[in-house]
Amino acid sequence: MKQLRYRTRLIVILSLFAIVPAAMLTVLWSGTAARAISLVSGRGAWESVATSGQQAITAMRSAPLTPAQRTALDAHERELNTSLEQARRFSFLANRSMRVVIPVGLIVLALFGFAATRVAGHLSRQMSRPLDEIVGWTGRIGRGEPLPDPSEKAVRGAPEFATLRERMREMASAIEAGRKRAAEAERLKAYRESARRVAHELKNPLTPIRFALDRLRREASPELSETVDVLTIETKRLERIARAFAEFGRLPEGPSSEIDIAELVRYSASASVPPGIGLEVETAGDLPRVLGHHDALAAALSNVILNAVDACDGKGRITVSAAKSRIGGRDAVRIEVSDDGSGIAPDELERIWDPYVTHKPGGTGLGLAIARQAVLAHDGTVEASSALGKGTQVRFILPALSGTSNGSSQNGP
Repeated sequence: MKQLRYRTRLIVILSLFAIVPAAMLTVLWSGTAARAISLVSGRGAWESVATSGQQAITAMRSAPLTPAQRTALDAHERELNTSLEQARRFSFLANRSMRVVIPVGLIVLALFGFAATRVAGHLSRQMSRPLDEIVGWTGRIGRGEPLPDPSEKAVRGAPEFATLRERMREMASAIEAGRKRAAEAERLKAYRESARRVAHELKNPLTPIRFALDRLRREASPELSETVDVLTIETKRLERIARAFAEFGRLPEGPSSEIDIAELVRYSASASVPPGIGLEVETAGDLPRVLGHHDALAAALSNVILNAVDACDGKGRITVSAAKSRIGGRDAVRIEVSDDGSGIAPDELERIWDPYVTHKPGGTGLGLAIARQAVLAHDGTVEASSALGKGTQVRFILPALSGTSNGSSQNGP
């Protein structure tokens, strides 16, 4: 048997809750009214009194009475007959009124039932329509489809449903973010595995190639020295590529430690920015420490700063700053690298974190990918903004170690 819709079941239940008690009260009221009217009319009692009274009057008339007594007896007989007549009239009206009481009760019951069904229908709409909408949303979330835009007109209902919709939107956003993180993790895992294999395949022949070059450098004729130099340079380039692939192919290893972000920022900036490019370092005075791998984060920041140096093309200014922030409801540290270089086109900005994406001659396209991997491994986030001809800003946000702070602050030249 096909199950009734939730709204239909709700209407039936609410209607029965109202109509059944009303019907019982109507039947009870009708029976009580009929019984009360019958008792109030008192026709049977008055007829019994009239019969016994008439017998008493008849017996009294056969007895010798004075004129005054006879007059009183006549008056009593007239009063008795009048009362009996009124009792008969009241009984007649009571019998006729019973024909009105029951229909009136049924009409009242019908009106009450109609009102109850209307109220039940309204309540069921207020509950079933928002619930149907929420059920539809769960299907969308399960299929990974976006929820309706908040600007669209929502189904009306109790205020609690608006709160439920808001919570479901937050849950859908969290689930979508989790899906993206899982997909990104799988994608990076595949990239790391590919990078690890490439690094392995490159390193295996490089060792005998180096030995062979050393022998050629010792034994080759002067005419071949230029060729040997070319082979040496290209071999070193392959070694750099192999190291980059090997670095991308593994996550930060070893025990974690507390990291002084202010010190890390100052050191990485001064070590990575060459003379001729303006450098400004800004660190807040009460930065909390970060728990993680110092070398991995230092390499990540250095990669970003070196990209800024390349964008400045030997001139311009770079600003490296560190300040307090928030991430996932907890304290965090924000590291930002800004430059006034050439900038990045909007259609290329989202791809800068992908492996093997580069515009540098001879580059591997792994620098920013390695930096992003290191930050994500510390449960942080990365983001970038840029405008052509105006420069680029890259931000790392790293969760802080609770209960720690650093009182240092320094501005660079």
